[in-house]
Amino acid sequence: MKTREQFYNREMEEILRDITSYHCILRYQIYRLYPYKKPDVIDGMLDHLVRQRRIVYDKARDMYLDSIGSSSDIGTLTALWVLAEFADEAEYHSPADFPIKLMFFSNGETYEVIFVPSGNEGLIEQALALFEKECGRRIVIVEDAAQIQRLNIKNAAAYCTVSGTGEIKYYKKE
Repeated sequence: MKTREQFYNREMEEILRDITSYHCILRYQIYRLYPYKKPDVIDGMLDHLVRQRRIVYDKARDMYLDSIGSSSDIGTLTALWVLAEFADEAEYHSPADFPIKLMFFSNGETYEVIFVPSGNEGLIEQALALFEKECGRRIVIVEDAAQIQRLNIKNAAAYCTVSGTGEIKYYKKE
């Protein structure tokens, strides 16, 4: 039987892994990535990690960083909201190389989450062309739904917009 300390240490290590892998995560994203844990328990673990100086808390942005001076990437933060929506189903997740922000495995499928800033549709399409042979199902985040018609991305399972508070609206290209 595991002791309370062993149980929480494993969970703290998972949270620490996420913060150091993605370099920054908003507090509410952590809550959503760990839906089986109460927010006050998560806050206790985060406070412990901050006191140990293993992570940094940015109060102004309500964000946890892997180190002082880490910058937040809007594409990664937006992709984390999508990942959080699949938190119960995702077996594993990890950051990925440009142009893919992160990837995760769920129900035997690989998903790639891609962020397409407005005006960069052509650049993202060209970069993705290099990965077409080995791509999984793609969830494409756009800043504006009007961008969807300007995109032609292979294996796009869905397109979506994500608000700053994590509200996701999905679209399917006709």
